[in-house]
Amino acid sequence: MKVQEKFSFALLRHWAPVLLLAVVFLLAPQLISDFRLSQLGKFLTFAIIAVGLDLIWGYGGMMSLGQGLFFGLGAYGFAMYLKLQASGDKIPDFMFWSGLKSLPWFWEPFRSPIFAIAAALIIPALLAALLGYFLFRSRVKGVYFSIITQALTLLTSIWFVGQQAFSGGTNGITNLGSAKIFGYSLLSSQAQHGFYYLTVVCLLGVYILVRWLTSSRFGRLLVAMRDDESRVRFLGYDPVVIKTLVFALSGMIAALAGILFVPQVGIISPSSMGVVPSIEMVVWVALGGRATLLGAIVGALAVNYGKSIFSESYPDIWQTFLGLLFIGSVLFFPNGVLGALKSASAWLKRRLAEWNIRPAQAESHKQHTPHPLPEVVIPSLSQRAEGGSS
Repeated sequence: MKVQEKFSFALLRHWAPVLLLAVVFLLAPQLISDFRLSQLGKFLTFAIIAVGLDLIWGYGGMMSLGQGLFFGLGAYGFAMYLKLQASGDKIPDFMFWSGLKSLPWFWEPFRSPIFAIAAALIIPALLAALLGYFLFRSRVKGVYFSIITQALTLLTSIWFVGQQAFSGGTNGITNLGSAKIFGYSLLSSQAQHGFYYLTVVCLLGVYILVRWLTSSRFGRLLVAMRDDESRVRFLGYDPVVIKTLVFALSGMIAALAGILFVPQVGIISPSSMGVVPSIEMVVWVALGGRATLLGAIVGALAVNYGKSIFSESYPDIWQTFLGLLFIGSVLFFPNGVLGALKSASAWLKRRLAEWNIRPAQAESHKQHTPHPLPEVVIPSLSQRAEGGSS
C-alpha cells in the first residue's frame, strides 16, 4: 500500500504542473487580447523547440546549435503552401520581382497542404539523421559537435539569403494574410484561435512523448550513453544508432514548431533560422533547467516574455537587462530555475526528516536507558572497627 501511495504521489508531482499549465493555456483565449494571444502562441512554438532540444542535450549530452535550421526548414515548407494559397493563380510576388515567368518545379507539390506538412516534417528529420549519422560515426561530440551544427546553420541561412528568386532572399516569405485555411482567412480570429489551440495540443503531445521516451528503457540507455558512451558500446549497444534516432526526432520536433509558427506570425525569413536564434534556444533550456522538460517550457516562456517586456518598457537598453538576466541565472542558478527548485525541495525534505528523527531518537533513548542501580555504601575500616567494638 505504501509503494502504491508513493507511486501515486510521484505521478501527481510530475503531471500536476503540466496539467495546470495546459488548463491555463486552453483558457487563455477567453482571458487575454488577440495580440497577447498571438504572442503567447508564438512563444509556445518556441517551447516545443525547447522540449526537443532538452531531449538531446539534457538527456543525450548533445548540445546542438542547429535547431534553428530545422525550425526554419519546417517553417519554410508550410510557408510555401500558404504563399501559393495567397498568390492564387499568379506566381509569388518575390519571384515576379526577380524575373521568373513561371513557378519552379519544386514549388508545384507544395500546393497540397498534406504534401507541404509531410515535407516540412520529413525533410528536416532526414537532414538531421544524415548529419547525425556521419558525425556520430566519426565519434564527433562535445564542442566540436556544437560547432559543426552551428556552421551548417550559418551556411544554410546564407544560402537562403542568396536564393532571392526561390526563397524570398533576406525578406523571406511574407504577405501570407490573404491565404485561406479550411475556408477561413489566415488573419481571421477563427483561424488564429484554431492554430493557437493546435499549438497547445502539439506542445502537450510532444511533452508526453518525450516524457514517456525518457522514462522508458531507451531513455535510461540515452542517459547512460551521455554519462559513459564507451561503457554503453562495451555492453553491445550502438551509440551511433541511438544518437541518430534521437537527433532526427529532435529535428522533427523543431520542424513541427516551425509549421505552427508561420501561420501565427505570418512571416519566415533566414534571420529566424540563423545562429543567433539557435543560441537563444540553448539559453531557454539552460535557464529553465536541463533534463527537466518542464524547465525547458518555463525557460522558453520566461526568456521570450522577458525580451518582450524589457523591449516595450526600455526600448533603448532592453538588451542590457536581458544580458543581466542571463548572467544572473548562470551565476545563481547553474542548474536552471527548475533545478534550483528541486535542490531547495530536497534540502527542505532533509531538514524536515532530521527534525522528525531527533525527537524520535530522544524518546527511544529515554525508553531504552536502564534505571540507575541503588548506591551501595561500603564502610571504611575505621567504621568497621568502631562497629565491632560497640
